[in-house]
Amino acid sequence: MTNHCCGPGYASPAEAMTAPREKLLYTIAIYTGTGIQKPDYLCTIDVDPESPTYSQVISRLQMPGIGDELHHSGWNACSSCHGDASMERKYLIVPGVRSSNLHIVDCGTDPRNPTLFKVIDGAEIKARTNLSAPHTVHCLGSDIIVSMLGDAQGNAPGGYLQLSKEFEIVGRWENSMGSIKFGYDFWYQPRHNVMVSSEWAAPNTFMPGFDLEEVGHLKYGREIHFWDFEKKEPKHTFYLGEDGLIPLEVRFHHNPDSSHGFVGAALSANIIHWWKDAAGDWQWEKIIDVGNEPHPEWPIPIPGVISVILLSMDDRYLYLCNWLHGDIRQYDISDPHNAKLTGQVWMGGLLGHAPEVNGVKVTGGPQMIQLSLDGKRLYVTTSLFSTWDNQFYPEIRTNGGCMLMVNCDTENGGMEIDPLFVVDFGKEPNGPSRCHETRYPGGDCTSDIWA
Repeated sequence: MTNHCCGPGYASPAEAMTAPREKLLYTIAIYTGTGIQKPDYLCTIDVDPESPTYSQVISRLQMPGIGDELHHSGWNACSSCHGDASMERKYLIVPGVRSSNLHIVDCGTDPRNPTLFKVIDGAEIKARTNLSAPHTVHCLGSDIIVSMLGDAQGNAPGGYLQLSKEFEIVGRWENSMGSIKFGYDFWYQPRHNVMVSSEWAAPNTFMPGFDLEEVGHLKYGREIHFWDFEKKEPKHTFYLGEDGLIPLEVRFHHNPDSSHGFVGAALSANIIHWWKDAAGDWQWEKIIDVGNEPHPEWPIPIPGVISVILLSMDDRYLYLCNWLHGDIRQYDISDPHNAKLTGQVWMGGLLGHAPEVNGVKVTGGPQMIQLSLDGKRLYVTTSLFSTWDNQFYPEIRTNGGCMLMVNCDTENGGMEIDPLFVVDFGKEPNGPSRCHETRYPGGDCTSDIWA
């Protein structure tokens, strides 16, 4: 079975790894919080080494309004509906965390010049579902689920918005939030009838910036939740405590039969691994612990702040970014109970190991990553969230963000920053902007789930 015979995506993770090399990227760029009164936008970046515009932004799609704070994005369809020939991976759902608007972008008609197809108004979402602050987008067969971090007033825990394939509001997806205190990311593994969700904070807490005292006041998450996916309600909660402060990005193995998954605890700078044991019970353990580093200008040692994790399509490597330290790490997780550090590169960060890379002053640290389907190229951007950027890396206002590419050795492990690729968002036409999440037209290592 090839991916030309039926619906979008691929029949399996192994087939996805043989897909053609990505030639375009779609990357979020923001002006929200920068002092520049312009709309946020989606940029298309040429990553075809044979092209004369390689490593350049070739088109920019501005959003209709100012102040959306574009952040994450997700496709209307993925490998979960590979068997449905009526479905097509054509539209990118691009939410504004602050506006709660959902922008539906047509990337299929002309992949080099995406256009705005529809906007689902944040005010309508609030009125109809009492939800706000959209974050993660996953396709679920022909439907789309979006994690919403707040209620209409910006209080936690929020919930989940369900859209039809025609991008109409169906309503809230979940039947119950149980005793969940906060929302953030989620990933599901249908063959185990499970969804796992993580916790950031209420929009009213994280939007103004980060206050360490609010962690002590329990205003930031430290739990992960295991859902009965079919019943759409939480079933188990794991309290991670000091090992799991602010658990953010959630990743299951791509292998749909596996129960293994991982979450990066940002403030604790740990990787938590979970799995289902022989008795059918869920277990968890800490497998990676990034130590805090002293800094002359900080009253406390600086935590790594693991802002993102990602698994290669063959589930062999786990990648993470320490946004405050400035390093990207590659771990061999062939044995998921025993992660082995196999690669590390530096860009930006507060520790000063790599203030300049490829001729560009890196302001911020490695923040969002996206890996090629074959596992060989990792694209990295530097902005976390506008107010947090301004707080920890104030020079980003004038310098903007940047994107780099890391070449990954998939045979023996190891990474190095590609010397010929850099996109400097400090030189954008409307002034310095900041870049966040990246997607590929053919799907990527954080978009596709197999049912």
